[in-house]
Amino acid sequence: MLVNTKAKVGVFSIALGAYLPQFPSLVPEFEAQYDAFKKTIPDTVEIVDGGMVTTKEQAMVAGDKFRAADVDLVFLQMLTYATSYNMLPAIRDLDVPVVLVNVQKIKALDYEHTDIASWLGEGYACGAVGEAVADLERAGKRHAVITGVVEGGDPAVQAEIEDWCKAAQVRRRFRETNIAQIGRPYPGMMDLYIDETNLYNRMFLYTKQFDWEKMWAIADPVTDEAAIRAKAEEILDTFDIEGGATVETVWDMAKYVVAFEEWVKKEELGMVASHYDGFAKGVAGKLDSMLIPAFSMLIKQGTACAVEGDMKVAMAMSILKTIAGTGQLSEMYSIDFNEDICIIGHSGSGDADISQAKKPSMKIVDVFHGKTGGGYLTQFYPPVGDVTYLGITQDKDGHFKFVAADISRLF
Repeated sequence: MLVNTKAKVGVFSIALGAYLPQFPSLVPEFEAQYDAFKKTIPDTVEIVDGGMVTTKEQAMVAGDKFRAADVDLVFLQMLTYATSYNMLPAIRDLDVPVVLVNVQKIKALDYEHTDIASWLGEGYACGAVGEAVADLERAGKRHAVITGVVEGGDPAVQAEIEDWCKAAQVRRRFRETNIAQIGRPYPGMMDLYIDETNLYNRMFLYTKQFDWEKMWAIADPVTDEAAIRAKAEEILDTFDIEGGATVETVWDMAKYVVAFEEWVKKEELGMVASHYDGFAKGVAGKLDSMLIPAFSMLIKQGTACAVEGDMKVAMAMSILKTIAGTGQLSEMYSIDFNEDICIIGHSGSGDADISQAKKPSMKIVDVFHGKTGGGYLTQFYPPVGDVTYLGITQDKDGHFKFVAADISRLF
Protein backbone atom coordinates (compact mmCIF):
# COMPACT_ATOMS: atom_id res chain seq x y z
CA MET A 1 0.00 0.00 0.00
CA LEU A 2 1.08 3.57 -0.59
CA VAL A 3 0.09 4.43 3.00
CA ASN A 4 0.60 1.53 5.39
CA THR A 5 -1.38 1.10 8.59
CA LYS A 6 -1.34 -1.66 11.19
CA ALA A 7 -4.14 -2.31 13.64
CA LYS A 8 -3.38 -2.49 17.35
CA VAL A 9 -5.06 -5.39 19.12
CA GLY A 10 -5.19 -5.67 22.89
CA VAL A 11 -4.83 -9.23 24.17
CA PHE A 12 -5.16 -10.60 27.69
CA SER A 13 -6.36 -13.72 29.47
CA ILE A 14 -8.17 -14.23 32.77
CA ALA A 15 -8.31 -16.93 35.44
CA LEU A 16 -9.53 -16.97 39.03
CA GLY A 17 -6.62 -16.13 41.29
CA ALA A 18 -7.90 -18.38 44.09
CA TYR A 19 -7.26 -21.45 41.96
CA LEU A 20 -3.53 -20.89 41.47
CA PRO A 21 -2.16 -21.52 44.99
CA GLN A 22 -4.55 -24.46 45.34
CA PHE A 23 -3.39 -26.07 42.10
CA PRO A 24 0.14 -24.80 41.26
CA SER A 25 0.26 -26.82 38.03
CA LEU A 26 -2.29 -24.39 36.57
CA VAL A 27 0.27 -21.57 36.34
CA PRO A 28 2.55 -23.13 33.68
CA GLU A 29 -0.52 -24.65 32.01
CA PHE A 30 -2.25 -21.28 31.62
CA GLU A 31 0.97 -19.51 30.60
CA ALA A 32 1.47 -22.07 27.82
CA GLN A 33 -2.15 -21.73 26.67
CA TYR A 34 -1.88 -17.94 26.60
CA ASP A 35 1.38 -18.03 24.62
CA ALA A 36 -0.19 -20.48 22.15
CA PHE A 37 -3.25 -18.26 21.72
CA LYS A 38 -1.17 -15.18 20.93
CA LYS A 39 0.50 -17.12 18.11
CA THR A 40 -2.90 -17.56 16.43
CA ILE A 41 -3.23 -13.81 15.96
CA PRO A 42 -1.99 -12.85 12.46
CA ASP A 43 1.13 -10.72 12.14
CA THR A 44 -0.88 -8.22 10.09
CA VAL A 45 -1.76 -6.58 13.42
CA GLU A 46 0.31 -5.34 16.34
CA ILE A 47 -0.34 -7.12 19.64
CA VAL A 48 -0.60 -5.01 22.78
CA ASP A 49 -0.03 -7.63 25.46
CA GLY A 50 -2.03 -7.18 28.66
CA GLY A 51 -0.76 -10.46 30.10
CA MET A 52 -2.50 -13.10 32.19
CA VAL A 53 -4.83 -11.38 34.64
CA THR A 54 -5.92 -12.89 37.97
CA THR A 55 -6.56 -9.73 40.01
CA LYS A 56 -8.34 -6.41 39.62
CA GLU A 57 -5.00 -4.61 39.89
CA GLN A 58 -3.53 -6.59 37.00
CA ALA A 59 -6.65 -5.81 34.96
CA MET A 60 -6.12 -2.09 35.62
CA VAL A 61 -2.52 -2.33 34.40
CA ALA A 62 -3.71 -4.07 31.23
CA GLY A 63 -6.32 -1.35 30.74
CA ASP A 64 -3.65 1.35 31.06
CA LYS A 65 -1.65 -0.38 28.29
CA PHE A 66 -4.68 -0.65 26.02
CA ARG A 67 -5.65 3.00 26.46
CA ALA A 68 -2.10 4.23 25.93
CA ALA A 69 -1.83 2.24 22.70
CA ASP A 70 -5.29 3.31 21.46
CA VAL A 71 -6.16 -0.30 20.62
CA ASP A 72 -8.67 -1.04 17.87
CA LEU A 73 -9.94 -4.32 19.32
CA VAL A 74 -9.52 -6.51 22.42
CA PHE A 75 -9.29 -10.29 22.54
CA LEU A 76 -9.96 -11.80 25.97
CA GLN A 77 -8.91 -15.44 26.32
CA MET A 78 -11.06 -17.29 28.85
CA LEU A 79 -8.66 -19.75 30.49
CA THR A 80 -11.02 -21.01 33.17
CA TYR A 81 -13.64 -19.52 35.43
CA ALA A 82 -12.83 -15.98 36.59
CA THR A 83 -14.85 -13.24 38.23
CA SER A 84 -15.71 -10.26 36.06
CA TYR A 85 -13.51 -7.88 38.05
CA ASN A 86 -10.62 -9.54 36.22
CA MET A 87 -12.11 -8.19 33.00
CA LEU A 88 -13.98 -4.93 33.51
CA PRO A 89 -11.09 -2.70 34.70
CA ALA A 90 -9.16 -3.61 31.54
CA ILE A 91 -11.89 -2.56 29.11
CA ARG A 92 -14.05 -0.10 31.05
CA ASP A 93 -12.65 3.05 29.40
CA LEU A 94 -12.38 1.60 25.88
CA ASP A 95 -14.84 2.10 23.04
CA VAL A 96 -13.85 -0.90 20.93
CA PRO A 97 -15.29 -4.41 20.53
CA VAL A 98 -14.30 -7.00 23.13
CA VAL A 99 -14.10 -10.54 21.75
CA LEU A 100 -14.32 -13.32 24.32
CA VAL A 101 -12.27 -16.31 23.17
CA ASN A 102 -14.04 -19.34 24.63
CA VAL A 103 -11.70 -21.96 23.19
CA GLN A 104 -11.27 -25.16 25.18
CA LYS A 105 -7.95 -26.99 25.13
CA ILE A 106 -9.35 -30.50 24.67
CA LYS A 107 -12.44 -31.83 22.91
CA ALA A 108 -13.73 -33.64 25.99
CA LEU A 109 -12.63 -34.59 29.46
CA ASP A 110 -11.51 -38.14 30.19
CA TYR A 111 -14.22 -38.48 32.80
CA GLU A 112 -12.77 -41.54 34.49
CA HIS A 113 -9.33 -40.04 34.99
CA THR A 114 -9.87 -36.28 35.35
CA ASP A 115 -8.89 -34.51 38.57
CA ILE A 116 -9.86 -30.97 39.56
CA ALA A 117 -6.65 -29.39 38.26
CA SER A 118 -6.96 -30.95 34.81
CA TRP A 119 -10.65 -29.98 34.63
CA LEU A 120 -9.92 -26.38 35.58
CA GLY A 121 -6.94 -26.20 33.25
CA GLU A 122 -8.17 -28.03 30.16
CA GLY A 123 -11.96 -28.11 30.11
CA TYR A 124 -13.43 -25.10 31.89
CA ALA A 125 -12.88 -22.19 29.47
CA CYS A 126 -16.66 -21.70 29.21
CA GLY A 127 -17.04 -21.19 32.96
CA ALA A 128 -17.06 -17.38 32.97
CA VAL A 129 -18.55 -16.60 29.55
CA GLY A 130 -22.08 -16.00 30.80
CA GLU A 131 -20.96 -13.72 33.62
CA ALA A 132 -18.59 -11.79 31.33
CA VAL A 133 -21.26 -11.24 28.66
CA ALA A 134 -23.76 -10.06 31.28
CA ASP A 135 -21.31 -7.49 32.62
CA LEU A 136 -20.28 -6.34 29.16
CA GLU A 137 -23.96 -5.76 28.41
CA ARG A 138 -24.40 -3.77 31.61
CA ALA A 139 -21.30 -1.71 30.79
CA GLY A 140 -22.61 -0.95 27.31
CA LYS A 141 -19.64 -2.58 25.56
CA ARG A 142 -19.80 -4.11 22.11
CA HIS A 143 -18.85 -7.74 22.36
CA ALA A 144 -18.78 -11.12 20.66
CA VAL A 145 -17.92 -14.69 21.63
CA ILE A 146 -15.76 -17.14 19.69
CA THR A 147 -16.29 -20.74 20.77
CA GLY A 148 -14.18 -23.69 19.69
CA VAL A 149 -11.46 -26.14 20.62
CA VAL A 150 -7.67 -26.28 20.38
CA GLU A 151 -7.29 -30.06 20.11
CA GLY A 152 -7.21 -31.16 16.49
CA GLY A 153 -7.33 -27.59 15.21
CA ASP A 154 -10.41 -25.49 14.61
CA PRO A 155 -10.37 -23.61 11.26
CA ALA A 156 -13.61 -21.78 12.10
CA VAL A 157 -12.02 -20.25 15.20
CA GLN A 158 -8.95 -19.16 13.26
CA ALA A 159 -11.13 -17.65 10.54
CA GLU A 160 -13.10 -15.63 13.12
CA ILE A 161 -9.91 -14.34 14.73
CA GLU A 162 -8.56 -13.25 11.35
CA ASP A 163 -11.85 -11.60 10.39
CA TRP A 164 -11.87 -9.58 13.60
CA CYS A 165 -8.30 -8.49 12.90
CA LYS A 166 -9.35 -7.29 9.45
CA ALA A 167 -12.17 -5.29 11.03
CA ALA A 168 -9.65 -3.76 13.43
CA GLN A 169 -7.49 -2.79 10.46
CA VAL A 170 -10.43 -0.85 9.00
CA ARG A 171 -10.70 1.18 12.19
CA ARG A 172 -6.97 1.85 12.23
CA ARG A 173 -7.01 2.91 8.59
CA PHE A 174 -9.76 5.45 9.24
CA ARG A 175 -7.86 6.83 12.24
CA GLU A 176 -4.41 7.09 10.66
CA THR A 177 -5.16 8.12 7.06
CA ASN A 178 -7.06 11.06 5.60
CA ILE A 179 -9.64 11.44 2.87
CA ALA A 180 -9.03 13.96 0.08
CA GLN A 181 -11.79 15.79 -1.72
CA ILE A 182 -10.78 17.37 -5.01
CA GLY A 183 -13.32 19.82 -6.35
CA ARG A 184 -16.84 19.24 -5.12
CA PRO A 185 -19.57 16.59 -5.32
CA TYR A 186 -21.53 16.13 -8.54
CA PRO A 187 -24.12 18.95 -8.67
CA GLY A 188 -27.53 17.97 -7.41
CA MET A 189 -26.53 14.63 -5.87
CA MET A 190 -27.57 15.72 -2.42
CA ASP A 191 -26.99 12.29 -0.88
CA LEU A 192 -23.26 12.89 -1.49
CA TYR A 193 -23.11 16.07 0.58
CA ILE A 194 -21.37 15.55 3.88
CA ASP A 195 -20.55 17.44 7.07
CA GLU A 196 -16.79 17.00 7.41
CA THR A 197 -16.77 17.83 11.12
CA ASN A 198 -19.46 15.23 11.75
CA LEU A 199 -17.44 12.74 9.69
CA TYR A 200 -14.39 13.34 11.86
CA ASN A 201 -16.33 13.19 15.13
CA ARG A 202 -18.14 9.97 14.25
CA MET A 203 -15.62 8.11 12.08
CA PHE A 204 -12.32 9.76 13.10
CA LEU A 205 -11.65 10.42 9.40
CA TYR A 206 -10.15 13.80 8.55
CA THR A 207 -10.93 15.54 5.24
CA LYS A 208 -8.27 17.38 3.26
CA GLN A 209 -9.59 19.72 0.57
CA PHE A 210 -7.74 20.28 -2.72
CA ASP A 211 -8.41 22.55 -5.69
CA TRP A 212 -8.05 21.34 -9.26
CA GLU A 213 -5.58 24.15 -9.95
CA LYS A 214 -3.10 22.38 -7.69
CA MET A 215 -3.78 19.04 -9.33
CA TRP A 216 -3.14 20.40 -12.83
CA ALA A 217 0.38 21.37 -11.77
CA ILE A 218 1.07 18.36 -9.58
CA ALA A 219 3.26 16.62 -12.16
CA ASP A 220 5.34 19.69 -13.06
CA PRO A 221 8.17 18.89 -10.59
CA VAL A 222 8.42 15.24 -11.73
CA THR A 223 11.61 14.95 -13.79
CA ASP A 224 12.95 11.50 -12.91
CA GLU A 225 12.72 9.80 -16.29
CA ALA A 226 13.64 6.39 -14.88
CA ALA A 227 10.74 6.57 -12.43
CA ILE A 228 8.36 7.74 -15.16
CA ARG A 229 9.47 4.96 -17.50
CA ALA A 230 9.07 2.32 -14.78
CA LYS A 231 5.57 3.59 -14.03
CA ALA A 232 4.69 3.61 -17.74
CA GLU A 233 5.75 -0.02 -17.98
CA GLU A 234 3.63 -0.83 -14.92
CA ILE A 235 0.61 0.81 -16.59
CA LEU A 236 1.18 -1.28 -19.72
CA ASP A 237 1.47 -4.40 -17.53
CA THR A 238 -1.79 -3.54 -15.76
CA PHE A 239 -3.95 -2.68 -18.79
CA ASP A 240 -4.52 -3.94 -22.30
CA ILE A 241 -4.85 -0.73 -24.30
CA GLU A 242 -7.13 -0.76 -27.31
CA GLY A 243 -5.13 -0.28 -30.49
CA GLY A 244 -1.86 -0.97 -28.70
CA ALA A 245 0.44 1.38 -26.81
CA THR A 246 4.07 2.03 -25.96
CA VAL A 247 5.86 3.66 -23.06
CA GLU A 248 5.76 6.91 -25.00
CA THR A 249 1.98 6.63 -25.45
CA VAL A 250 1.36 6.63 -21.70
CA TRP A 251 4.35 8.81 -20.71
CA ASP A 252 2.28 11.78 -19.53
CA MET A 253 -0.10 9.49 -17.69
CA ALA A 254 2.82 7.79 -15.95
CA LYS A 255 4.20 11.18 -14.97
CA TYR A 256 0.91 12.05 -13.30
CA VAL A 257 0.75 8.67 -11.54
CA VAL A 258 4.23 9.20 -10.09
CA ALA A 259 3.13 12.63 -8.87
CA PHE A 260 -0.12 11.33 -7.40
CA GLU A 261 1.69 8.55 -5.56
CA GLU A 262 4.02 11.06 -3.91
CA TRP A 263 1.02 13.26 -3.08
CA VAL A 264 -0.84 10.33 -1.47
CA LYS A 265 2.18 9.46 0.68
CA LYS A 266 2.82 13.06 1.70
CA GLU A 267 -0.80 13.74 2.65
CA GLU A 268 -1.31 10.22 4.09
CA LEU A 269 -4.39 9.59 1.97
CA GLY A 270 -6.31 6.36 2.33
CA MET A 271 -9.22 7.67 0.25
CA VAL A 272 -9.83 10.21 -2.52
CA ALA A 273 -13.14 11.59 -3.80
CA SER A 274 -13.03 13.84 -6.86
CA HIS A 275 -15.22 15.51 -9.47
CA TYR A 276 -14.28 17.90 -12.26
CA ASP A 277 -16.92 19.75 -14.26
CA GLY A 278 -14.98 22.59 -15.82
CA PHE A 279 -13.75 23.29 -19.32
CA ALA A 280 -11.81 20.24 -20.43
CA LYS A 281 -9.19 22.19 -22.36
CA GLY A 282 -5.44 22.73 -22.08
CA VAL A 283 -3.72 21.30 -19.02
CA ALA A 284 -7.10 20.73 -17.35
CA GLY A 285 -8.28 18.64 -20.26
CA LYS A 286 -5.00 16.74 -20.36
CA LEU A 287 -5.30 15.62 -16.75
CA ASP A 288 -9.04 15.01 -16.99
CA SER A 289 -8.56 12.74 -19.99
CA MET A 290 -6.23 10.38 -18.11
CA LEU A 291 -7.49 10.70 -14.55
CA ILE A 292 -9.49 7.46 -14.61
CA PRO A 293 -6.55 5.10 -15.27
CA ALA A 294 -4.23 7.25 -13.13
CA PHE A 295 -6.51 6.91 -10.11
CA SER A 296 -7.02 3.21 -10.93
CA MET A 297 -3.30 2.81 -10.34
CA LEU A 298 -3.76 4.35 -6.87
CA ILE A 299 -6.66 2.02 -6.06
CA LYS A 300 -4.48 -0.93 -6.99
CA GLN A 301 -2.08 0.23 -4.27
CA GLY A 302 -4.68 0.63 -1.54
CA THR A 303 -5.92 4.22 -1.88
CA ALA A 304 -9.63 4.13 -2.71
CA CYS A 305 -10.60 6.69 -5.37
CA ALA A 306 -14.26 7.50 -6.00
CA VAL A 307 -15.75 9.62 -8.77
CA GLU A 308 -18.51 12.25 -8.44
CA GLY A 309 -16.86 13.56 -5.27
CA ASP A 310 -18.55 10.75 -3.34
CA MET A 311 -16.71 10.50 -0.04
CA LYS A 312 -19.00 7.81 1.37
CA VAL A 313 -18.32 5.57 -1.62
CA ALA A 314 -14.58 6.12 -1.16
CA MET A 315 -15.00 5.02 2.45
CA ALA A 316 -16.90 1.88 1.42
CA MET A 317 -14.28 1.06 -1.21
CA SER A 318 -11.53 1.41 1.38
CA ILE A 319 -13.35 -0.90 3.81
CA LEU A 320 -13.81 -3.62 1.20
CA LYS A 321 -10.25 -3.23 -0.07
CA THR A 322 -8.98 -3.65 3.48
CA ILE A 323 -11.03 -6.68 4.47
CA ALA A 324 -11.45 -8.45 1.12
CA GLY A 325 -8.50 -7.31 -0.98
CA THR A 326 -10.60 -5.49 -3.55
CA GLY A 327 -13.20 -2.73 -3.57
CA GLN A 328 -14.97 -1.57 -6.72
CA LEU A 329 -17.46 1.27 -7.13
CA SER A 330 -20.69 -0.02 -8.67
CA GLU A 331 -24.35 0.89 -8.81
CA MET A 332 -27.48 -0.60 -10.33
CA TYR A 333 -27.50 -0.07 -14.10
CA SER A 334 -30.35 -2.17 -15.44
CA ILE A 335 -32.69 -5.02 -14.51
CA ASP A 336 -33.14 -8.01 -16.79
CA PHE A 337 -36.53 -9.36 -15.76
CA ASN A 338 -36.28 -12.25 -18.20
CA GLU A 339 -33.12 -13.61 -16.57
CA ASP A 340 -33.94 -12.32 -13.05
CA ILE A 341 -30.67 -10.44 -12.77
CA CYS A 342 -29.59 -6.90 -11.97
CA ILE A 343 -26.73 -5.46 -13.98
CA ILE A 344 -24.34 -3.36 -11.92
CA GLY A 345 -21.40 -1.24 -12.97
CA HIS A 346 -20.03 2.29 -13.07
CA SER A 347 -17.77 4.55 -15.03
CA GLY A 348 -14.61 5.95 -13.52
CA SER A 349 -11.59 4.50 -11.79
CA GLY A 350 -11.58 0.85 -10.73
CA ASP A 351 -9.66 -1.80 -8.85
CA ALA A 352 -7.45 -3.97 -11.05
CA ASP A 353 -7.48 -6.65 -8.36
CA ILE A 354 -11.15 -7.39 -9.05
CA SER A 355 -10.41 -8.11 -12.72
CA GLN A 356 -9.60 -11.79 -12.21
CA ALA A 357 -11.41 -13.14 -15.27
CA LYS A 358 -9.44 -11.04 -17.71
CA LYS A 359 -6.73 -8.38 -17.74
CA PRO A 360 -8.19 -4.87 -17.34
CA SER A 361 -8.50 -2.87 -20.54
CA MET A 362 -8.30 0.78 -21.48
CA LYS A 363 -9.61 2.72 -24.45
CA ILE A 364 -10.16 6.31 -25.55
CA VAL A 365 -13.71 7.69 -25.83
CA ASP A 366 -14.82 11.07 -27.17
CA VAL A 367 -17.36 11.73 -24.42
CA PHE A 368 -17.51 10.96 -20.70
CA HIS A 369 -21.28 10.54 -20.34
CA GLY A 370 -22.81 12.88 -17.78
CA LYS A 371 -19.82 15.25 -17.59
CA THR A 372 -17.51 17.34 -19.73
CA GLY A 373 -14.63 16.06 -21.80
CA GLY A 374 -13.45 12.67 -22.95
CA GLY A 375 -10.36 10.49 -22.75
CA TYR A 376 -9.29 7.15 -21.33
CA LEU A 377 -11.87 4.73 -19.93
CA THR A 378 -10.98 1.56 -18.07
CA GLN A 379 -12.84 -1.75 -17.98
CA PHE A 380 -12.53 -4.52 -15.39
CA TYR A 381 -13.66 -8.13 -15.58
CA PRO A 382 -14.60 -9.77 -12.26
CA PRO A 383 -14.96 -13.55 -12.05
CA VAL A 384 -18.24 -15.40 -11.57
CA GLY A 385 -18.89 -15.90 -7.87
CA ASP A 386 -20.23 -14.46 -4.63
CA VAL A 387 -19.82 -10.78 -3.86
CA THR A 388 -20.43 -8.44 -0.93
CA TYR A 389 -22.22 -5.19 -1.69
CA LEU A 390 -21.59 -2.30 0.74
CA GLY A 391 -23.11 1.16 0.79
CA ILE A 392 -22.69 3.91 3.37
CA THR A 393 -25.46 6.41 4.03
CA GLN A 394 -26.67 8.64 6.86
CA ASP A 395 -29.84 9.13 8.84
CA LYS A 396 -31.49 12.45 9.68
CA ASP A 397 -29.29 12.86 12.78
CA GLY A 398 -26.04 12.41 10.88
CA HIS A 399 -25.31 8.87 12.04
CA PHE A 400 -23.52 6.78 9.44
CA LYS A 401 -25.26 3.57 8.40
CA PHE A 402 -23.78 0.59 6.56
CA VAL A 403 -26.05 -1.13 4.06
CA ALA A 404 -24.56 -4.52 3.21
CA ALA A 405 -25.76 -7.47 1.16
CA ASP A 406 -24.36 -10.84 0.18
CA ILE A 407 -25.02 -11.45 -3.50
CA SER A 408 -24.89 -15.13 -4.28
CA ARG A 409 -23.66 -14.87 -7.84
CA LEU A 410 -21.79 -12.21 -9.78
CA PHE A 411 -21.84 -12.51 -13.58
